[in-house]
Amino acid sequence: MLHPSLRGWVMVPIAPHTLSNRPIVLSDSAEIAIVVVGGRDVSANFDMQSIARLLHGDRILVTRAEHSVRFLHPRGWSYFATLRKKLRWNEGGS
Repeated sequence: MLHPSLRGWVMVPIAPHTLSNRPIVLSDSAEIAIVVVGGRDVSANFDMQSIARLLHGDRILVTRAEHSVRFLHPRGWSYFATLRKKLRWNEGGS
């Protein structure tokens, strides 16, 4: 989880095959190069956009977009209240 005021992004593996494959928090200025080193029927998915038919040696460079987006919330909205509700923090009981 990242607080909304942080300038960063998270790279998250989809359906990882080992417990060592975990999300990683990166600086908003980070550049990540992903290189296909093996496997068959390799593909990549970014925000539901699929890039198909990657081959051995193909390289994908992931960087922050030049454009940004601003999310609006209703008056009184609280990041921590939302986390408390969705993650059931401080509900007590077992």
